Amino acid sequence: MVEWNPIAKVFDPLKAGSIDGTDVEPHDRAVWRAMSSEYKPNKGVVGDPLLTLFVSRLNPQTTEEKLHQIFSNYGDIQRLRLVRDIVTGFSKRYAFVEYKEQRSVVRARRDANKLLVDQHELFVDFEQERTLKGWIPRRLGGGQGGKKESGQLRFGGRDRPFRKPISLGLGLGQEWRGGGRDRDRFGSRDTEDRERDRKAEWGSRGRRHDWDRGRHGERSRYRDRR
Repeated sequence: MVEWNPIAKVFDPLKAGSIDGTDVEPHDRAVWRAMSSEYKPNKGVVGDPLLTLFVSRLNPQTTEEKLHQIFSNYGDIQRLRLVRDIVTGFSKRYAFVEYKEQRSVVRARRDANKLLVDQHELFVDFEQERTLKGWIPRRLGGGQGGKKESGQLRFGGRDRPFRKPISLGLGLGQEWRGGGRDRDRFGSRDTEDRERDRKAEWGSRGRRHDWDRGRHGERSRYRDRR
């Protein structure tokens, strides 16, 4: 707990797939793929990684000129690269902005994040490909983004940090043994929970309700059993 941090200092696919960084087994196939993959940063990328920002969630219609106009408000830009598909030339909706000064990077990261550009809310953070040790991109099962619907949810990033693990103060195999007032309090609470569950199951009139659902998950009917 002493070394715990909400933002990843070293990228670990197993931890990135855990809400609090304590998982011991991968919860999806993408994590397995990331753990067995080896990735080296693109040698074609130039510039100082410590002065570079990663900008994503762009509108597909946003151009380099529009990005340069916006991010130049935070300082002098050394270079800007909007990543495009090599075949179609369409925007891949993310870009890299390199500044000349460190203070410009800090300011842009702070103020440009969640900025609305062409009806899209931007995500701005430091570049991680060349600065975060062990980094694996999302296409290899890594990354720190994703959506729950896709089954690939990653933590440890700025927009989705780790939750602090719950410390119970108990070793493995130990049991809680209360006594006196605490024991009575927990015991009565357990009794109340069981009574509430029993009432919910059998209904207020002693009838048990079975919930039937249609083929497509729509509400169909109640069926009472005496």
